[in-house]
Amino acid sequence: MSNISMEKTVDDSEKPLFGGLMVESTDQNQEIVLSLPRVKYWDHFDLLQYQRFWCPSVFIHGIIAFQKHFQALDSDIMLITFPKSGTTWLKALVYTIVNRSRHGLESSPLLSINPHELVPFIDAHLYTQNQSPDLEDFPTPRIFATHMPYASLPLSILNTNCRIIYLCRNPLDQFISEWHFFHRVQHTQTTSTHSLDEVFEKICQGIQSFGPYWEHILGFWKASLEQPNKILFLKYEDLKEDNVLYIKKIADFLGCPFSEEEVIQGVVEEMSKFCSFENMKNLEVNKSGRMMGHGPEYNIYFRKGEVGDWKNYLTPQMSECLEKLMEEKLDGSSLTFKK
Repeated sequence: MSNISMEKTVDDSEKPLFGGLMVESTDQNQEIVLSLPRVKYWDHFDLLQYQRFWCPSVFIHGIIAFQKHFQALDSDIMLITFPKSGTTWLKALVYTIVNRSRHGLESSPLLSINPHELVPFIDAHLYTQNQSPDLEDFPTPRIFATHMPYASLPLSILNTNCRIIYLCRNPLDQFISEWHFFHRVQHTQTTSTHSLDEVFEKICQGIQSFGPYWEHILGFWKASLEQPNKILFLKYEDLKEDNVLYIKKIADFLGCPFSEEEVIQGVVEEMSKFCSFENMKNLEVNKSGRMMGHGPEYNIYFRKGEVGDWKNYLTPQMSECLEKLMEEKLDGSSLTFKK
């Protein structure tokens, strides 16, 4: 594989893929950003190497502000995923579980509001739009999302009783999902010049949004083993296999278990069907509109949601290469993935 060149230049004219108002950076922050290695990941989308992970350049100031200023509450819930690992699904599930006493499924806000609006990315959205966002109006428990690695989370998250739910996915399916996502986003703005082989080469070097992938998942895996009451580590494939079981586990972990009456009445099964990929995809609210009004179209977040879709795109050589790489990087961790 060829070496990927890294440049420290900043092109202020780059067109952000995700829209949004960038926060005004301080001179100190700007000096930090200008010093970071930069690579072109997609057309109009650069990555900056920041604190050992590759940060999307359009979110860097929001991420720095989030790290510096966010004050977690003991009651907060943080949903953390590696990109394209079932984030939208997890948001819908957790929001519905936590708020089931406030909203029945027949009147759920998810019927009219996209999951990413109800559970915003705190760094990429809230702190990217405003360096000091007003978080007081969020109902308790506050539910936020981020893709940030464990080692870079604000200390207030790590030092409080704030709960973390982490969801990861087989790296083969994750890569294909990310490939399709960026390919579709790109075509809404320009014709992409990046091939599947080119992007695959980069991710095998650990160069992708919030990567390297193996460092991201290992950080949360190890932390979850040390702090099982604080971090619930989930796999996308397990949720697909037995969603009802994991809905119960999530509720137990968050301290709002289902009552015996709820179980008998089939509330968990109904919730599973309501939050399913198929139902969410077919809701009218998710067929039109854009993230935060000016980002990617909502329908881009609902493609297939299948396990094993990578087999339709990756050659045997590519899948073998990535599988061997992950085996090497995860060696000794006891962490494995179903295909």
